[in-house]
Amino acid sequence: MMSATTYDERRGRLETYFDATAMEAWARLTSDAPVSRIRQTVREGRDSMRDVLLSWLPLDMAHTALLDAGCGTGALSVVAARRGAKVTAVDIAGNLVNVARERAPADLAPGAIDFQVGDMLSPSHGAFDHVVAMDSLIHYPTREIIKVLTGLASRTGKSIVFTFAPRTPALTVLHGVGLLFPRANRAPAIEPVTETSLRRAIAAAPGLSAWRVGRTVRISSGFYKSQAMELVRR
Repeated sequence: MMSATTYDERRGRLETYFDATAMEAWARLTSDAPVSRIRQTVREGRDSMRDVLLSWLPLDMAHTALLDAGCGTGALSVVAARRGAKVTAVDIAGNLVNVARERAPADLAPGAIDFQVGDMLSPSHGAFDHVVAMDSLIHYPTREIIKVLTGLASRTGKSIVFTFAPRTPALTVLHGVGLLFPRANRAPAIEPVTETSLRRAIAAAPGLSAWRVGRTVRISSGFYKSQAMELVRR
């Protein structure tokens, strides 16, 4: 079981931050509205990362179930649905999910999106062929990332693509993308981890013994620094 103290407390802080404190800022960041030069680098980095993760999913996703774990304002979910996926888009921040619902086109054929507010680890969401967790795990240390991946792996048939905060000198100094906002609006601290330590932890995790690390790509765009990793069933 995941440590209730660390996971639930971190999740609670993230819910408060994204649902209230910085909801308008993140809604603006993920739109086409003008933003500052610094936030523009973050927007461009997130767009590049989203493209990477989508490139690791099938182009034809007909009859495919996808969990968008931490869907935010839903941009990735929309692309996956238009490829034919039946997407369950989950986020703990209800206000962001409301924005995602409002932004989603009325016609998503041949796929569909079921937007839900809740915990990405809840078994009630069902089972999936693929899971995407873009920047949903950057606030957790390696041991908790492994527990999250293990929980998702038990309900996933083909692949899990996710991002983590790579431990770099620049990111350590910045202490995360939360520094983009005024002090009162900063996100809960991120947890930079090294790729080597994460790979070792994945290899040693009993619940991930049927999985292997596939592709990995790092995106660095101004204040946005994140690394994508792919897990695939052996």
